[in-house]
Amino acid sequence: MKGRIPNKNEPLPGVKCTVTSCYYNSPGNYCNAAKIEIQSPEAKNTQETDCATFIMK
Repeated sequence: MKGRIPNKNEPLPGVKCTVTSCYYNSPGNYCNAAKIEIQSPEAKNTQETDCATFIMK
């Protein structure tokens, strides 16, 4: 386990990820994290959100 969240080595249903530099990214733009955490509680638009699950490969 590289990060604080396990890599399940199978896609997280309903989650698309195009960040190929992320440890949890898998071919086909899928996220293999067991769960994800999105931060910025006061976000008003997409640009103000942040995937806190991201870990560099």
